Amino acid sequence: MLKRISGEDIDQLEKRFRTNLINSLSGFKSANLIGTIDKEGNTNLAVFSSVIHFGANPPLLGMLSRPNSVDRHTYENIKATGYYTINHIHKDFYSKAHQTAARYPREVSEFDGAGLTPEFSGNIAAPYVAESAIKMGLSLVEEHKIAANDTILLVGQLKELFLNEEILGSDGFLDLEKAESVCISGLDSYHQTERLNRLPYAKP
Repeated sequence: MLKRISGEDIDQLEKRFRTNLINSLSGFKSANLIGTIDKEGNTNLAVFSSVIHFGANPPLLGMLSRPNSVDRHTYENIKATGYYTINHIHKDFYSKAHQTAARYPREVSEFDGAGLTPEFSGNIAAPYVAESAIKMGLSLVEEHKIAANDTILLVGQLKELFLNEEILGSDGFLDLEKAESVCISGLDSYHQTERLNRLPYAKP
């Protein structure tokens, strides 16, 4: 039998329990590292599980930034330069990627703290993660404040894409399992996936 938890019950839950519960409700989420740089040349890297697809033409991706009640280096760098990278997290370095969630001071790069390698394409002002097999360079095109909780939705347009050709299908489909990309549930649980099937286009 399913347990009913009312909105009033949720409000009364212990803070950490409530945070873990609500963060788990949306299911498995993509696991990405967002690479940025500030005007002084300090690189920044942060794990995000809020990247979503907005459209293919033009190619748009969104991500959610938490409220600016404290320093948000990723958001501040994106606003300062207009660019950022999205890098898939893979099986062989997910624990290093998780380390980027630590609260490093601005002058300390999460690349160094996590033991990951920054690399630049020369085309956009943001660092990629050298260890990632799927990485995207984006420019900020819009931002929207979510009034209900002061989070900020950032919309970026894809400017360049780097990927391992072995995972690219003839129809454009990316084999994320072959790439060993991982996903996240909750705040700190990392998972591999297993494809059930790839279905044909649905018609009435």
